[in-house]
Amino acid sequence: MDIKKLISEMTLEEKASLCSGRDFWHSQNVDRVGIPSAMMCDGPHGLRKQKGEGDHLGINESIETVCYPTASALAASFDKELLRELGETLGEECQSEDVAMLLGPGLNMKRSPLCGRNFEYFSEDPYLAGELGAAYIQGLQSRGVAACVKHFAANNQETRRMSGSSNLEERTLHEIYLPAFEAAVKKGKTRGIMCAYNGINGTFCAENKMLLNDILRDKWGYEGFVVTDWGAVKDRVKGIAAGLDLEMPGGIGNQDAVIVKAVQEGRLEESLLDETVERILTFIQDYLDARRPETVIDRNAMSEKSGNFAAQCAVLLKNQGLLPLDKTKKTVFIGEFAERPRYQGAGSSHINVSRVVSALEAARGLDAAYAQGYDVHQEERNEELRAQAIEAAREAETAVIFAGLPDAYETEGADRENMELPEYQNRLIREIARVQKNVVVVLHGGAPMELPWIDQAGAILCMYLGGERVGEAAVRLLFGEENPSGRLAETWPLQLEDNPSYLNFPGVDGQVNYREDIYIGYRYYDKKNREVLFPFGYGLSYTDFAYGNLQLDQESISDRDTLTVTCRVKNTGSRAGREVVQLYVRQRNPHVSRPVRELKGFEKISLEPGQEKEVRFVLDQRSFAYYEEKLHDWHVESGEYVIEIGASSRDIRQSGCVQVQDTGEIPMNFSYESTVGDLLKTAKGKAFVQQMMEKGGAPSGNMEAMGEGSAKMMQNMMLEMPLRSIVSFGRMTMEQLDGLLAMLNA
Repeated sequence: MDIKKLISEMTLEEKASLCSGRDFWHSQNVDRVGIPSAMMCDGPHGLRKQKGEGDHLGINESIETVCYPTASALAASFDKELLRELGETLGEECQSEDVAMLLGPGLNMKRSPLCGRNFEYFSEDPYLAGELGAAYIQGLQSRGVAACVKHFAANNQETRRMSGSSNLEERTLHEIYLPAFEAAVKKGKTRGIMCAYNGINGTFCAENKMLLNDILRDKWGYEGFVVTDWGAVKDRVKGIAAGLDLEMPGGIGNQDAVIVKAVQEGRLEESLLDETVERILTFIQDYLDARRPETVIDRNAMSEKSGNFAAQCAVLLKNQGLLPLDKTKKTVFIGEFAERPRYQGAGSSHINVSRVVSALEAARGLDAAYAQGYDVHQEERNEELRAQAIEAAREAETAVIFAGLPDAYETEGADRENMELPEYQNRLIREIARVQKNVVVVLHGGAPMELPWIDQAGAILCMYLGGERVGEAAVRLLFGEENPSGRLAETWPLQLEDNPSYLNFPGVDGQVNYREDIYIGYRYYDKKNREVLFPFGYGLSYTDFAYGNLQLDQESISDRDTLTVTCRVKNTGSRAGREVVQLYVRQRNPHVSRPVRELKGFEKISLEPGQEKEVRFVLDQRSFAYYEEKLHDWHVESGEYVIEIGASSRDIRQSGCVQVQDTGEIPMNFSYESTVGDLLKTAKGKAFVQQMMEKGGAPSGNMEAMGEGSAKMMQNMMLEMPLRSIVSFGRMTMEQLDGLLAMLNA
């Protein structure tokens, strides 16, 4: 269709009608000019297509389909190819069901482990979330199905999510909460973005021009369309003026008439409405061009794929030689989750599956007994079940306890109250450990948990929420058919109180102050040198890997150059395995507050025993930059940077240094009270200080008379000296100082 011509032929009422959905899941059709509707469905770890009347929380029945691992599990894979393959698979399923857009992935940061929807989000790290999200988007959209990343932006809790305000500094917003969305736009080329319910600094996202227009379109060059989270519109006219396109769901109220009236009264420019309609029609045209309703899929094969994904996402947290288990020895599986595993979260992403494979089912044929141990729904039964489980554990050679967070503990619409497991599970694990020395704990859940019995368990395997075949994946990992290769995409603190957002979560009366600024997750724990339960990037394997031969292709670069980093990794163990090679960048002696280190590259590689591979990373300007509020943009500070290669944020194996020279300059407004040290932040000021030192401005005289540290004292005093004092010490006149300030501020 010729979209611009079509718009010119449409009535004002028809154009306004396109700005709201037809119903819960479809865009509006305009039959008079041949515009069909297109269907959107919930994702992102499975297709939730409802048969009849739609709803957002999964109350009404949806078609039976495949449930894949949730985002919290997928992120632990650290595998971009896996995410791309998942996107491609879901794209094929969407084509077979005539779905134009899949809502996801969720790219919000894990500010607190208590967010009830953390299972739908990737990470506490914006770089990791952005890279994985972009790979998923590329896979999905390669099959002609639009992605719709969510929830844009700073939507990091469920408490008052529809009416609250996330209050944060400009640097924090750009450095932590926006980069994953930026990667989805620039690298993933996402065709849809869902704006969040909440406000940012008092302005709702659905009518936030800074967010939807200034940043998203003007700065990032986004060409797709913006849809609301379902029911997020507060003021439809303000929304269109700010850059919002499509209100969902449709069929509620008479928003069309509101838009028409605003245009007629001159409160909304019709040209802005035309731009909105053009973006919606482009989405519909792309859907029509790529539509393949004849696509045939094999859901059995897709289910097997889900199990393979789950095996690569699981994280081995502890292993004192218990794993892998010996199939010939008597094992007992304990815990209701062994029979009925928790494999997904609750809410709009809930998938209707035809079959779930439990660990108990997958272990048939092995010498594995079963004791229920607890009942998540009838806790009054748990004492009897616990006694039976203890007796079964006493008679076995190894007890494998399946534990974790029940459905009610983490869900869309409500935040967790704490990081604790149910006390009946903690008690079960402690009491079994008293009668059985070989205890393995398998954890199910979408977020970190406190583990008060960790010293009593010989091995801990975290499956997160691993999809419909999570039980099968667990058995393969427990018995060594698969080697664990997941790594934590979030820090597990020792206790909730250690989390940096603890004092400001979930806020008061909807006002949420992000006082921890840029220091969330490992950025905080490393800066504070705080002990954690498990660090970011951590995970064990059944084999060992050696790192060596780190090479940087240059010793010095400008911020416009790229740096190539290579490193060799060898499997020194006796089993095949996958290693996640992580690259962190650390600045030495920064003038601004910066994290100790930040993830700027990762690669997952497969190695046979004795095999060695070279891993290559390319770092660009953003790898070294921080967000400078004076520039309202990214800036690299000149200095020395350390390139670190490791197996986690706290397991650095190799490091090398590079000098980076900034080619830009931060605008400074110098005054009489600016210091000599401030001058060193600009090229003009640095030249003046150097000239002053050459003319005798350096400390002189008998330093010994003032003590051994006097030279350093004098140097620091010089740097801290206000420019006014240069006049006081007779180094220049006030007229010369005024001339200097005029030159510096020009």
